[in-house]
Amino acid sequence: MTVLGAVLGGGLVGCGSTGDSRGGSPATAHRTPSAARAPAARAPSAAAASAPPATRKPPVLAPGPDGLTPVLTRGPSRTDKVVALTFDADMTADEGPRAAAGERFDNPELIALLRRLKVPATVFMTGRWAEEYPSQARSIGTDPLFEIGNHSYSHYAFTSPCYGLPAVEEDAVRGEVERAFGAIRKAGARNVVPYFRFPGGCYDDASLRALAPEKVTAVQWDVVSGDAFATDADAVAEQVLDGVRPGSLVVMHCTRSAAPVTAEAVREVVPELRKRGYRFIKVSELMAG
Repeated sequence: MTVLGAVLGGGLVGCGSTGDSRGGSPATAHRTPSAARAPAARAPSAAAASAPPATRKPPVLAPGPDGLTPVLTRGPSRTDKVVALTFDADMTADEGPRAAAGERFDNPELIALLRRLKVPATVFMTGRWAEEYPSQARSIGTDPLFEIGNHSYSHYAFTSPCYGLPAVEEDAVRGEVERAFGAIRKAGARNVVPYFRFPGGCYDDASLRALAPEKVTAVQWDVVSGDAFATDADAVAEQVLDGVRPGSLVVMHCTRSAAPVTAEAVREVVPELRKRGYRFIKVSELMAG
């Protein structure tokens, strides 16, 4: 079982600030309360479990009311201590000149750290990021430690207001998602999952309805790390450690220029959570229950 419902925690702009997920005014970050529950696809049978990993389909949530795209905010209620770290690889469609001038929207040191620490993670990647850093997209997307979800192509808002982000027209929603999946796969990524994260964390019923034909699960979070534009790694680590509960989904960022202390915070978070008995899993594992 997984949680279906609106996110009441912080939304993100670019590499994100905290606020309400259904609109644009910033707010103090807070945890998302449990909402209505919807069934997820069941874990593979014993016969299916023996098949090669490439043949297994990642679990997805059943459609929401009136066929709306389902939304996952945290994992199922469970007694074992598991947590999913997610990282948004943000880059908007119009940031090419900034990248050409030397601004770094990637964070290879963070990915290397996750590998050294053997921490599975889900990376939500924009199509524009995959185009800018194709070798990194391929490296992340062929490493069994990671999986890649869709963060739209342009990182424009799917509903407005959303922190000043340009808005995607409703009839362009499917194109945004399909173009992003295309760019990610063109880079050579194989571990691509049918999960979508709204830019800025902003969505409404209209965007959930427009997204429904793509048959993805929208993945939000219940723990906001606060790493976007942060300069104090200790404060980021403390916010994560204070918020994590069994089954939590943590949102962080894989964008060096806008989240410069994320790797340093992860160095604190991972050993401390392991000391507390937590195990790190990807979103697909969290959803499987």
